[in-house]
Amino acid sequence: MIIVTGATGQLGRAIVKQLVGRVPADQVGISVRDPAKAADLEPLGVRVRRGDFTEPDSLRHAFEGAKQVLLVSSNARASGGDTLAQHRAAIEAARAVGVGRIVYTSQMAASASSKFPPALDHAATEAMLRDSGLEWTALRHGFYGASGLMMMAEGIESGVVEAPEDGKIAWTAHADLAEADAIILVNPGRFDGPTPPLTAAEALDLADLAALASALLGRSIVRKFVSDDDMRTKLATRGAPSHTADLVMGLYMASRASEFTTVDPTLEQMIGRRPIEMGALIEAGFG
Repeated sequence: MIIVTGATGQLGRAIVKQLVGRVPADQVGISVRDPAKAADLEPLGVRVRRGDFTEPDSLRHAFEGAKQVLLVSSNARASGGDTLAQHRAAIEAARAVGVGRIVYTSQMAASASSKFPPALDHAATEAMLRDSGLEWTALRHGFYGASGLMMMAEGIESGVVEAPEDGKIAWTAHADLAEADAIILVNPGRFDGPTPPLTAAEALDLADLAALASALLGRSIVRKFVSDDDMRTKLATRGAPSHTADLVMGLYMASRASEFTTVDPTLEQMIGRRPIEMGALIEAGFG
């Protein structure tokens, strides 16, 4: 059985739907904090059990009978929580019930020296997996295209994308990553340890996205630069806590350092088609 954590999130839900098209539904289970939010998944025939990263007993129950666990990375850091404690609890629960392999949704910039705070968590989690004694794969995802849309939303409405200096990012669609992740799960051993970067075919900065949006939406959207200090002030004025500001500013600093620039053919080769481009995501989100 393959167990998917975080299955009610955008990525996890898409992975579950990809899996049931490749293996019998009774070989797929989900571990979710609130089973009521999985009402649309249960009719697929998957096993639904409650699993909370803060309650180890619930994780052991949710993982029972699994050969593989897909550990969808926790976003606890964004709300001031302890991402690594949650990942450690999941790894320990998997080991306790005899899971053979953990597949973890990491990120292309995972590094102990990254300027992007979540990438530090990804690197630390990969180290935990390396030391766990289990077989493991780290899915080095490209930066989610949905995040790029969120960064553009206010600017598309106002006509001005205002942000600090940035760098090019290999924005990658959730749908493409979910398909690749499912392929890796049903082909154990295809990748051991970190995968190559699973990215779309191009890297774009905010100026590129503004130009794309202007052409697609038929109105002018301008890219305006502000200083890092001005951006921090803007975030504070809006009530963003310091850990949120650190995450946002870390993204800009890491992109300037080219941490998200790499494009790699692995994703395209796996899914057998050109990955979804940001233009298509912009049209779908704002057209």
